[in-house]
Amino acid sequence: MRTGSEPTEARSPLRTRRALALWGLVWAAAGAVLFAMADRPGWAAGCAVVAAVAATDLAIVCRHIRQGPHYQPGKDVPPYEPDRGRNVGGGRNVGRGHDR
Repeated sequence: MRTGSEPTEARSPLRTRRALALWGLVWAAAGAVLFAMADRPGWAAGCAVVAAVAATDLAIVCRHIRQGPHYQPGKDVPPYEPDRGRNVGGGRNVGRGHDR
């Protein structure tokens, strides 16, 4: 069921994000090593922090890709049903006799 508000050819950006995270990890790790060899501990620590953030992002993206269509939908995976007001009232069933 398509609602008409999303593009019909939309794709998940996870593979692009994985490539960018890997690129950042390689360059930040290389920068950390080169700055450490050049006796610049501040810059080496900064590059190491960026490398750690890139490695964490890479791990999360790879996990989402492995989890399958929920995070990486293809053309044959339909979108979720619209909410249609079921979650009005902070998750309570408002107007259905369940209010206290």
